[in-house]
Amino acid sequence: MTRVLITGTAGFVGFHLAKALLAEGFTVHGYDGMTDYYDVALKERRHQMLLQSEGFSCTEGMLEDQALFDRVADEFAPDVIVHLAAQAGVRYSLENPRAYLDANVIGTFNVMEAARRLKVDHLLMASTSSVYGANEEMPFDECEKADTQLTIYAATKKATESMSHAYAHLWDLPVTMFRFFTVYGPWGRPDMALFKFTKGILEGTPIDIYNHGEMYRDFTYVEDLVRGIRLLIDAVPVRPEDGAVEEGDSLSPVAPWRVVNIGNSDKVRLLDFIEAIEAETGTKAIRNYMDMQPGDVPATWANAELLKRLTGYRPATPFREGVARFVAWYRDYHGV
Repeated sequence: MTRVLITGTAGFVGFHLAKALLAEGFTVHGYDGMTDYYDVALKERRHQMLLQSEGFSCTEGMLEDQALFDRVADEFAPDVIVHLAAQAGVRYSLENPRAYLDANVIGTFNVMEAARRLKVDHLLMASTSSVYGANEEMPFDECEKADTQLTIYAATKKATESMSHAYAHLWDLPVTMFRFFTVYGPWGRPDMALFKFTKGILEGTPIDIYNHGEMYRDFTYVEDLVRGIRLLIDAVPVRPEDGAVEEGDSLSPVAPWRVVNIGNSDKVRLLDFIEAIEAETGTKAIRNYMDMQPGDVPATWANAELLKRLTGYRPATPFREGVARFVAWYRDYHGV
């Protein structure tokens, strides 16, 4: 049985990944700081659900606490580490940039050190579509340059990509970085658009719509994302012997390292997304149109061909179907 250490299991994606792996028979240990960036009660509920499985155990601690993380990793002895924990939120990085350096850079360094020392079979780590920054050619492709990040959040994520490449090269540590595209679904984060829009529409309070709704996102349903991660666990990158890499593959010519987009490959207009929530709730939104936020981008759109090539899988849940599932969960969770 593969033993998987997941950071961020009380978080949105980590919870869903742990649940999927446990259902498949994996042994999972979660590590989460339970920070109060958003409702800790929601995080606790996620962990309580996971703890109903005999295959799950967890530790509460910050990734910056290297001694604690090392002890947990040594005792659990994972075959695979999936690093999802991070200080999230593009807009919050404008207010508190140091939190992103501590959690995303120092915390990730500690994870990489443990993976190197334990010689894990595969280290997988979350990046973000935000690293594409000011790139305008879409759909975004892993093989194109991504050097124009627009927020500290995106910059810290790009830094971890570079750090992990160095580790892969120096220590022959197999690393896969995955870039997420606007993940949504049940048990989602309260600071994300779908949660805030649904809450506002059901409560009859105004919702803020940036760039007057002229924004496009590649909305990726969380269970699709998790399926992509699960399949990538088995797609272990191997250092090319002669440095030759197939066209369209982001595999490094000098390291067992690769970056992979996980997205729905379909850009959706924000106003269409809002209309799907209105249709599902049976209520019209009170719309507060606003200008673009600093650091935001007008569109994201993934090229997911590499994921398909490596795993045979491509996310495909239509956004209206995903919205319906979220609204049903929201009503149930909040008793609406």
